[in-house]
Amino acid sequence: MMIPLAMEFMAPQRLWALAVIPVIAVLYVFLAGRTSSHKRAMSRRLQLVVPKDAAWKRHGAVLLALLSLGALVVAWAIPKDYVDKPRDRATIVVAIDVSWSMEAEDVDPNRLEAAKVSAKNFVNSLPERFNVALVTFAGTADVAVPPTVDRGAVDRAIDSLELAPSTAVGEGIYKSLDALKLVAPDPDDPEAVAPAAIVLLSDGATNIGRSSAGAAQAAKDQNVPVYTIAYGTDDGYVIQDGQRQRVAVDHYELSEIAKISGGKKYAAESSGQLTEVYEAIRESVGYEKVPAEITDRYAGYAIAFAVLSALGVISLGARWP
Repeated sequence: MMIPLAMEFMAPQRLWALAVIPVIAVLYVFLAGRTSSHKRAMSRRLQLVVPKDAAWKRHGAVLLALLSLGALVVAWAIPKDYVDKPRDRATIVVAIDVSWSMEAEDVDPNRLEAAKVSAKNFVNSLPERFNVALVTFAGTADVAVPPTVDRGAVDRAIDSLELAPSTAVGEGIYKSLDALKLVAPDPDDPEAVAPAAIVLLSDGATNIGRSSAGAAQAAKDQNVPVYTIAYGTDDGYVIQDGQRQRVAVDHYELSEIAKISGGKKYAAESSGQLTEVYEAIRESVGYEKVPAEITDRYAGYAIAFAVLSALGVISLGARWP
């Protein structure tokens, strides 16, 4: 049993009871020493009654009993820890880059098609009460689906995504912030402001529209972190006018967006990695750390140690006539 140094207790003053344990241990060692001296004075016949190999069982039983007592004291002090709890309500805006570079086939079958599958899996893995909005951006940005709990509507919109020219990452973020203004108030608490986040998937650099850095700052000002996903490989290319055009991922811009807004930047070079990235984001936005009482954990330790100690005592008794 380990007690983390940073553990918090609801009744820490009760931990003083742990001082009883070393007192009992010292008393046991003292009495065990006297018993050993007495046994040396016994006749050889009497020594055979109590086997020599019983000592380790006796010591082990006492140690387990002390551990059980220690666990009980910790449980009595009502320990608490921080656990992951699903958020009851939040809004996630999924912003997907649909610029022509997403046609690159460095990801099978191509960047956009793979992104569609992973985005739908991500959306459907979020808690039911989460609102989800879909924003698409290329040369301009649009709210494809306003915030809703209807996962089917989001899935259908993702399936219908089509490619367009240019890349306006900044506009995609601004449009995502606009989408958050459409969130319906919580009927149980109309005044509450639900947490929100933007998950932005892109493979290219901004070449039109307002700067992405300014958009990231606007998101930060509204307490909306932007989780960016740099999707694709450095070897990606598309064919335009019969010419091969390289479309490498711009990691720097997406990193800056995440850094400024207070989010996190991820990179994925395959559909499998993209799925893993979405899972990591889901854990970040779908759960929150909350304090929880863990008395039962240490009560369980105490029971386990007590049972083992009792078995040790029974084993000792079974060897005696």
